[in-house]
Amino acid sequence: MRVQCVLCNIVENIEDYSPLAKRLRNRPIHTYMCDPCYERIEKRTQERKDTGNFKTYEEKKDEDEWLI
Repeated sequence: MRVQCVLCNIVENIEDYSPLAKRLRNRPIHTYMCDPCYERIEKRTQERKDTGNFKTYEEKKDEDEWLI
C-alpha cells in the first residue's frame, strides 16, 4: 500500500496487511506520518515537556462510588 506523509509529503510503501494499513483503510480520519517526522515531533515535544511550561490536558475521570 502506498502512503504519503502528511508533513513532508514523502511517498512510502507499507505492507498491505499490516495493522497500520488496515487502520488507514478503515478509518479515513487517521493520517500517516513517516518515521523521521514522528521521531522529530516526539523529540521536540519531550524537550518542551522538560522545560516545565508544557501542560498535557488529560481527561479528568470521576470515580463512581457505585463501581467501587
